[in-house]
Amino acid sequence: MANRHVSAIKRNRQNIKRRARNRAVTAKVRTVVRKARETVASKDAAAAQEMLREATRALTKAGSKGVMHKNAVARRVSRLSKQVAALTRAAS
Repeated sequence: MANRHVSAIKRNRQNIKRRARNRAVTAKVRTVVRKARETVASKDAAAAQEMLREATRALTKAGSKGVMHKNAVARRVSRLSKQVAALTRAAS
């Protein structure tokens, strides 16, 4: 911390808190999306649908909190949905 201004010290404290919160949300999203992809890879259509629901929820929440950009969220949800849809079409 280079500055001694009160406002700079406060801003630094806020940034530390935000960074910790954002890292937690990002880690949760990464984990859920990875599990969804693994479920798709295991060719279990019903489980993939459930994991897609969880991943979509986590991604949307991250987007609404400002942790991730809304377009990035939309892109990830779209790609994951596409994979699950292809799996369910192949299964039926």
